Amino acid sequence: MKKTFLLLSFVFVLIACESAEKSTAPESITTIYLIRHAEKDRSDKGNKNPELTDQGKKRAERWAEVLGLSKIDAVYSTNYQRTLQTAAPTATSNSLEIQIYEPNNLDIDSLATLHQGERILIVGHSNTTPMLVNRALGEERFEWIEDTVNGNLFVLTITSSAKGVQVLSIE
Repeated sequence: MKKTFLLLSFVFVLIACESAEKSTAPESITTIYLIRHAEKDRSDKGNKNPELTDQGKKRAERWAEVLGLSKIDAVYSTNYQRTLQTAAPTATSNSLEIQIYEPNNLDIDSLATLHQGERILIVGHSNTTPMLVNRALGEERFEWIEDTVNGNLFVLTITSSAKGVQVLSIE
């Protein structure tokens, strides 16, 4: 009888400890890195889909280095040469295919649910990148990026209970 009581007590303590561990487990954090494409070729004003300049290609490689400090699980880009070329080094270094998105149709909350607990990169434009961050935060916090600025990194963190953003400048 005493052994049964001790065994049952031990089982209840184990169950209680397991429940406590589950309740104190860290919340899953989804991290979304949003950047504007790197420097584009401006030599032909009529070209609506220019490639990156040599400087832009170097910046794209630098983004891969900076973002390579942690594993990237998915890479998204608009379907333009400049954004695809900016995304390519990061996608390649993580053995990923670039997924094409339409900025007006991208639902950040759905994307965060799809990639819960992961780190993803979204490459966009001077107007679409801040628009996506604003949409995710539910407020108009960021304006369009200056046309000469290609080094802003928006780091959006999403948990089940909160969203936050940091903006870094990487040159």
